[in-house]
Amino acid sequence: MFMLKKIAFITISVFITFGLFAQSAPKYSNEFLAIGVGARALGMGNSVVSSTNDIYATYWNPSGLLNAKNDVQIGYMHSEYFAGIAKYDYGAASYKIDDRQVIGLSLIRFGVDNIPNTLELIDAEGNLRYDRIKSFSVADYAFLVSYARDLGIEGLNVGANVKVVRRIAGEFANAWGFGIDAGATYNYKGWQFGVLARDVTSTFNAWNFEQGELEEAFELTGNELPENSLELTLPKFILAASKSYTFKEKFTIMAEANIDLTTDGKRNVLVKTDFISMDPHLGIEMDYSKMFFLRGGFINLQKELKDDNDKEKYTLQPTIGAGLKIKRLSIDYAYTNLGGVSQVPYSHYVSLSYGFDM
Repeated sequence: MFMLKKIAFITISVFITFGLFAQSAPKYSNEFLAIGVGARALGMGNSVVSSTNDIYATYWNPSGLLNAKNDVQIGYMHSEYFAGIAKYDYGAASYKIDDRQVIGLSLIRFGVDNIPNTLELIDAEGNLRYDRIKSFSVADYAFLVSYARDLGIEGLNVGANVKVVRRIAGEFANAWGFGIDAGATYNYKGWQFGVLARDVTSTFNAWNFEQGELEEAFELTGNELPENSLELTLPKFILAASKSYTFKEKFTIMAEANIDLTTDGKRNVLVKTDFISMDPHLGIEMDYSKMFFLRGGFINLQKELKDDNDKEKYTLQPTIGAGLKIKRLSIDYAYTNLGGVSQVPYSHYVSLSYGFDM
């Protein structure tokens, strides 16, 4: 009981501290790290924080790496957005040191390549010089080092990520960032509980702008030159619970509910305050003999503006997916909506994972 009171006190103190920072910190910093990885998770509405047990746990909850069945696991996911303009990739590998420790490495890249640079299209004499057009990329990278450990308490695993963020906008701007994630899973009487504290120490991005490349263009357009600055990503907490049921011997259905608690101010989610916002999402997975999988879920439960009848309504985005496991190889697929911000809002996701023993 004393330990529970201590944990509650620490949690409340952390939320109060982050609530003060939320007044000045920007929303949606490092949002490429909020998209999600792994077609299984994306097909289940990103609701896998308590049930993740493969290589993709390096992203969703590093403590889940201890539930992997093999000593070594590797995984890769590729997806494309906006009719293939933007590409998102994830690659990772993990190694089980012993029965109580696992380490993992993963890399995330989200980028748009081959963007024309027309700053030198017109020469000093006013002539169009297409041969002077160059191309550049705008890309975000995240490198994660994961560690999970069994503390010797029955049913409890803990884990953490140390992550380095690199953001590049051609030769015009770049940033370095650093942050830490922490997670835990707990199995109690058939229920699986999970918690993930993303950017628990806040993630800092130090931006550097190459003003020499931009000065002339900004002056001609009447804009102010950007200055070197520090961008702060405030913590996000995810609480999760899942339960599995087996029927007719070979059929299993698992349901998981997650709730995201953001500390960067009011968002358009189910529960929103100036102090904290709460965004629930749900996922369901059904399998046959642990070989064939069907998945579904929903994300982004939001309140829309009032319609002509002066009534408020809520909207949500469904997700679907499927999976196939052949011995140690898993192939997963998901089809989900990025958020209605594109003429081609729905995206296909394919991810692979493979495990083997030393």
